[in-house]
Amino acid sequence: MPAKSRTYQPAKVQAALVEQTTALRDTVRALCARPDAADLLARPTRLGTWTVRELIAHLGVQVDWVPAHLDDPLEGRPPLDLPRWVRRVGTLAPLLDEQARTRAAGEYGGDPASVAEAFGRAADGLLAVLADAGTADPGRRFEIRLGSMTLTDMLVTRLVETVVHADDLADAVGTAAFPHARQALAAVTRLLADALADQAPGGAVELRIPPYAVVQAVEGPRHTRGTPPNVVETDPLTWIRLATGRTDWDAAVEAAALSASGERSDLRAHLPVLG
Repeated sequence: MPAKSRTYQPAKVQAALVEQTTALRDTVRALCARPDAADLLARPTRLGTWTVRELIAHLGVQVDWVPAHLDDPLEGRPPLDLPRWVRRVGTLAPLLDEQARTRAAGEYGGDPASVAEAFGRAADGLLAVLADAGTADPGRRFEIRLGSMTLTDMLVTRLVETVVHADDLADAVGTAAFPHARQALAAVTRLLADALADQAPGGAVELRIPPYAVVQAVEGPRHTRGTPPNVVETDPLTWIRLATGRTDWDAAVEAAALSASGERSDLRAHLPVLG
């Protein structure tokens, strides 16, 4: 399915974000209540030089973004759909890095209990907005630096942030897996699969991510019937990690987390899709 034809149901997006945000808030509280919490906050992450403290600060910025800017006046920025957001959000990396470091030195710079309180305030602010969102117009415009999005699409980007960075947090603190909301994991998997199809259009390769997504991508002969000659199949979390550069193709193949058949099935030239 072409990326631009995908639509997301507002009620499902809101419910998924409530569940994902609540799980994140509870996880941060539990981490910050541990006897070794101060050491945990100083641990490195797979995100460059960020520590766990800076990662949580970044998550706080992302969770708080909608409540903090919901009533901002519109400036007439051009429309921005979700595939273009995926393509362009990496250009904001320097700004996001600065924000995370500033918050980590300020609001999130105290003892573990104060870090948990700061993130809890951000999470509760978003949950309050989501509690009222059912009566709001899900198609209302919401402006960010990259353009103008519908409120529903903006909430989908918050699903991306909370799913991807919850996985970063689990990796940093040595947790086997984060308890992602099922619908949140589904939405992020589908969006990043659609982004591949948008950035590498074609029908030569079929990407399967059961149970959430199947897309065709990469220029070349289009498959129409029978077994596709070029198939890539993986699980949702492995796909999200590949699509965001958290793991690489060879590592996923070596771990048997990915299968690829056919001479055109190597997608490493098209990854990551989100910087």
